[in-house]
Amino acid sequence: MAASRSLLPPTRWFHPNISGQQAEKLLMEKGQDWSFLARPSSTEGAYTLSIRRNGEVTHIKIQNTGDSYDLYGGETFATLSELVQYYMENQQLKEKNGAVIKLKYPVASIDPTPERWFHGHLTGRAAEALLMEKGKNSSFLVRESQSKLGDFVISVRCDDRVTHVKIRCQGNKYDVGGGEKFLSLSELVEHYKKSPMVETSGTVVYIKHPLYNSRVMASSLENRIKQLHTEDADCNRSNSAFHEGFWGEFHQLQMQQSEFTGEQYTRTKGSKPENKAKNRYKNILPYDYSRVILSDGSEELGTDYINANHITWTDDEQCSELKRRYIATQGPLNSTILDFYRMIWQEGSRVIINLARITERGKIQLHIYWPSKDEDKVYKFEGAPDANGKKSFICQYRVRLLSEKGDQPYVRREMLLSKEDKDGKPLEEPRKIYQFHYMVWPDYNVPEDPGSMIDFLERINNLLDSMPSPGPVIVHCSAGIGRTGTLIVTDMIILQIKAYGFDCDIDIFKTILMVRGQRSGMVQTQSQYQFVYLAVQRYMEIERQRQLAGQKGAGREYTNIKYATGAVEAVKQRSHQASHSQTAQSVPPPIPHSVARRREVKLPPDDSSTAYQNLGALDTS
Repeated sequence: MAASRSLLPPTRWFHPNISGQQAEKLLMEKGQDWSFLARPSSTEGAYTLSIRRNGEVTHIKIQNTGDSYDLYGGETFATLSELVQYYMENQQLKEKNGAVIKLKYPVASIDPTPERWFHGHLTGRAAEALLMEKGKNSSFLVRESQSKLGDFVISVRCDDRVTHVKIRCQGNKYDVGGGEKFLSLSELVEHYKKSPMVETSGTVVYIKHPLYNSRVMASSLENRIKQLHTEDADCNRSNSAFHEGFWGEFHQLQMQQSEFTGEQYTRTKGSKPENKAKNRYKNILPYDYSRVILSDGSEELGTDYINANHITWTDDEQCSELKRRYIATQGPLNSTILDFYRMIWQEGSRVIINLARITERGKIQLHIYWPSKDEDKVYKFEGAPDANGKKSFICQYRVRLLSEKGDQPYVRREMLLSKEDKDGKPLEEPRKIYQFHYMVWPDYNVPEDPGSMIDFLERINNLLDSMPSPGPVIVHCSAGIGRTGTLIVTDMIILQIKAYGFDCDIDIFKTILMVRGQRSGMVQTQSQYQFVYLAVQRYMEIERQRQLAGQKGAGREYTNIKYATGAVEAVKQRSHQASHSQTAQSVPPPIPHSVARRREVKLPPDDSSTAYQNLGALDTS
């Protein structure tokens, strides 16, 4: 899957263990013209750029003098990363005949291990900060070496400091500068967990407690899900007090909720006497800093308050380019329906997503705020009473149902919303708004089939993409945190993959943490947390099938392929247990296969070699 933008770690284009023929095959199968990768050269210590252009692959050798990198002439660079970055940004690679060779679309390498202690492109300084903040003595992680691509580093906390041990990769085998060689990083780590290393200073280095990473390349999500399932099963079999897997990630998420304290995360407005009755649940209140403020109301009277928060990308600079905005809110009370429509009008929102039924388990989940057919609902907004107790008229909101389509699993309602004066004359142009009502998502649980929700989201996003200014999407369930948070995070991750491709890095854990920093408690249960993973994986299965069939956008026949037997049932089982314990950018079509003709730009050979650091030498780069 190609994309016009890249959201890859800076060196993901480096493939440490492939040959020239393997590079050609990879570029022809997964790339497009101007896709590229870098790899070790057949000449010791040198590297090669492999670039697809005009339906064939060109290979350019990179010289490593020991002090710098260059293309046998021209600019010199301190690192291979700087060289590649320079030619990506400046597009100055040319053949002797003047033909330009562009580096536009990096083809990402797969992580060398699915183990969650692997943190990929992480600097030494960042590793130290992470281990000192989150770890304890003997906590460790493994990361890519910043000084020599293709090598790795074990960063370990010992005696309240962090040491870094270089892992060499030579001939597809791994070692720590001497001693036994291993066929994989996992084998090396497992060995040294049992047999501690000794630094050159004589200090014994124990690696016992893995510090897990929640980041994963989107295309590797299926393997991550399997890994998390395996960890869950291992913990259940061993009756371990320390849980990993999905349970461990969700438990960590709950622990980090405590970060959202202090002045920034106050929730005082919702607990004011004049606002208490406007909250469906007394303990689920909006953060003050991100709440939706109804600007036509008065703070003194409480008419500026609604239990709702703005939700946007905030953590990642590149992801913040994704334009989708959301408002997470509770299901309207009968007394807050007016405020609900005031918010919709003020924010210019055109789409409402309702994830709750009217009643569930014998309890009212929300009040009906949409009209029936051939019926207008009118909600008057009035000001403070005068000395005689008479309230002043401000405006009124009229809602008319234009159409209602669908049954199970969801209904689509088209409505006309007008803001009027007291005589019923529109003050502004009436607006069409659309409500998508998903009706098969039980409280504290998850939908039976992730595919139905992916189909639901796709239809919503198709409508949003057709609108020039759709405003923030209004999303609610009953409390506005569990199902609401699950859908918003799933949509955020899917939009990220659509924009940046299957090779981009995604982080479901951190995305949930990000939205929890904007509305407390988003994604309420472990089963909902796990469902985000399953739903995103289902989306990717659907897209792969569309590409293989050459029917991008054909629609729903792909969205209802059943998940592997037992996967969703396992989530529902956990959810059932938990409920008793708590009251756009389109994907490009597949690139056709064509016969690759190998071309290599004629450059002189390079005989330089690279020295490796021994165990005990710090690699903090």
